[in-house]
Formats: sequence, C-alpha cells, structure tokens
Amino acid sequence: MRIEIRELRDEDTAALAKIEAETFSMPWSENAFRELLNHSYCRYLVALADGQVAGCCGYTDICHEANIDNVVVAAGFRNQGIAQAMLEQLMILGDAEGVEAYTLEVRVSNLAAIHVYEKFGFCSEGIRPGFYDRPKEDAVIMWKRKKMS
Repeated sequence: MRIEIRELRDEDTAALAKIEAETFSMPWSENAFRELLNHSYCRYLVALADGQVAGCCGYTDICHEANIDNVVVAAGFRNQGIAQAMLEQLMILGDAEGVEAYTLEVRVSNLAAIHVYEKFGFCSEGIRPGFYDRPKEDAVIMWKRKKMS
C-alpha cells in the first residue's frame, strides 16, 4: 500500500465527513472540513492510501500553540502507522511555521491513541471532566512543549 500525505483539499471533505460519521459519535460535517480551508491559522493534512482518502489530522494555531483538533483514520486503514505518519508530517509543518507547543484532548479510554501521542513526546497534564458526550467521558489533556535552551 502506498501512503501519500498532503494538505487538505476541497475534494477531500465528503470522504472525510463519511470517515468521521463512521468513527465518532459527534462527527464533523463536510462543511466543517470545508470551512478549515478558509482559515490561515488551521493546518490540515490528509492521508491517501493507494489514492483513497484514509484519514486526516490537523491543528488550529493560536499564538504559536497548536491545538490538534482532529486525528481520524478510516477503520480499514487503522493500525498501519497512518496516524503516526500524519502526525509526524503535521508537526514538521508546525515546527517550520513557528509552533512552540502542541496540545490535544483524548478520551481517557482511548489507550491506543494515548500511546501514539506519548511516542511523539506528549505528556498528560490534566483531565477535563465530562469533556466528551455520547458517551459522556473525561478527556486527558496532553501537551508537547519545545524545550527552551
């Protein structure tokens, strides 16, 4: 399988909305993905597996702190390193754009995702009680900060 990672395009939005609907209880819509294209402070990447949209990840940059808003991979493409490849490229892009710290929230029960984030140097810095709905669940707040010299 050949994996290509590139920036989000308008033609990706329908496929991503479908992946979201199959993955999350509160999925992003096609219009939500399309709106990201209008914001210079949002950076989103898409993974293509043999030309098929397999997932995306992205962040919103606020004063050089990037909130990773979304990481999703279609069920048929999970456990193949796609999320890691997207995150790696996203953080390379963010570093080049002056991002000094990355943060995200993840369901406390999503141990696989937490493990991936820890591999990238993210550390838990707290809990957001009741952050998620459907089902109601706490979120782990994770940060990766650049070391200041």
